[in-house]
Formats: sequence, C-alpha cells, structure tokens
Amino acid sequence: MLPDFIPFQPETLIRALTMLSLGGLLLAVGLRLELAAVASALRHSRLALVLPLNFVLVPVVVSVLVRGFALPPEIASGMLLLAAAPFAPVVPVFVKMARGDLALAAGLTAIFPIFSTFLTPLVCEASFAGLVDTSALRFHPLGILAVLFATVTLPLIIGMALRHGLPNLALRILRPLEVLAEATGAISLAFVTFVEFGTIMSTGWKSLLAMALAGELSFLLGLALGGALPAGRQVIAFGTANRNIALALLVAVDGFAGTAVLGAVVANGLLLIFLGLLHVAYYRLAGGKEALGVR
Repeated sequence: MLPDFIPFQPETLIRALTMLSLGGLLLAVGLRLELAAVASALRHSRLALVLPLNFVLVPVVVSVLVRGFALPPEIASGMLLLAAAPFAPVVPVFVKMARGDLALAAGLTAIFPIFSTFLTPLVCEASFAGLVDTSALRFHPLGILAVLFATVTLPLIIGMALRHGLPNLALRILRPLEVLAEATGAISLAFVTFVEFGTIMSTGWKSLLAMALAGELSFLLGLALGGALPAGRQVIAFGTANRNIALALLVAVDGFAGTAVLGAVVANGLLLIFLGLLHVAYYRLAGGKEALGVR
C-alpha cells in the first residue's frame, strides 16, 4: 500500500494512468489507419471465426483451466478478465518484431476495441457466474461499458477522423503520442506492480501454469483458425494469445478494487507478455534460418 499521507487511493492513480495509456495507444492506432485499411481488415481477417475464437473459445479454455486447477475465485477472476480482453495494443509491435503482416495487425488491433466495448463486459459477467464464490467481488457492467467507450472506442474514432481530415497534423503528432502513451503504460504497469507486489508474489505457481497453458493453447488456436495465409495466421495467433492488460486493469479497478483480482491481472498479464516475446524470438529465428536455407 501507499503511505498514508498520499491523499488518494492507489486505484485512483492506476485508473487514471491506465485510461491515459490505453486511450493514447488507441488514438495513435487510429492516426495510423484509414477507413479503407479497416474495411480491408474486416474483409480478409475471417472475423466470423476470429470473434468467437477470442470472445467465446478463449474464455471457455481459461474457465476450464481455472476450475481444473481449483484456483481461488479472485485469482480466477483476474485470469478471466484477461481472457475477455483480446488483441492487446502491443500486438502490432510483436508482429513487426516477428516480421509479420503489420497492416493486418494494426487493422485488427483497431477493430477489436470496438467489439471489446460491448462484448468484454458480457463475457466477464458470463464467466464469473460459474465461480464457486463471487460474493466478495463487485462487478458493474454498465459502468465498465462507459469506461471502455471513453478509453477505447472514442479515441480510436477521433484518431481515424484526424487521419482523414487533417493528415499532416496526424503525421506530426503520431510518434510523440506513441512515445507518451507507451511511457504512461510502463509507468502504470510499474506502479500497479509496486502497489500489488505482495498479491502478485502470492499468486502461486498453479495460476501461472494455468495461464501459460491458456496462452499457448490460444496461440495454437489462432494459428489453426487464422486462415490459409501464414501471415494472417501469425497475426491472429499473436492477437489471440496476447490479451489486453490495460483493458483488464480498467475492468479490475472499476469492479474489483481492494481485492486480489488486480494483482492476478498483472502477474498473469506479465507472463503473457513474456510468452509473446518467446513467440517473437521463434519467428525471428525461423525467418533467419529460412533466409539462410537452413531447415
């Protein structure tokens, strides 16, 4: 906990930093995209399969694992929040590092927050309904919906509008905005790690093992259902396996302040980032071997 002389609760600062980071990242994504790119992503991304994969199948996989490992309700809830928050803003970064289809990654990363605004609260409530004991957890779907719209959908729309109406201005502010949003996100993650360090350390190996299995299964499901083109499968795999920590934190702060849910989101979210970096390393190594003719 923070010292007593600090005149606000840690959750207040976490919420503010997370909203600024997520809003800035989505505004930057919008500044990079044109309506034609979004339309192209919708046409070629197999959304009819990718949406159920991310908002139904992955949450079901995580639900089965948290019950199979008999995890405490608050730890399980943090993992379920991550399961309900697909396509992290870091996905285009990972895809770029893996030398994949950056345009498709950016397009899908732009599109998914719109669906998340409406589907994430519904998926969360459906997932929590089966927990053994949720009496101590507080969940407010309408409030979360409003927060997601303000921090996800609205910045994305504003960014795309600026790209369309004022392209020169959009180009000038894009990189500074990305740097500021990424720095704010790093500060937010560091702060919540500091505040919830005790909870994170007590998360336990069973939770991390269950999340690692969920992340790898999600990656494989993305590869299997991502389409015929290898580049498209890679993007879907990264987007499905890398859940949106900032989005899950927003929901956790709004609905579960004062519980262990926040620490569970951070601990398992950091694990997913680590697994994402391992996938990037694999693709870079595989690409290097292919260029050298190594099998």
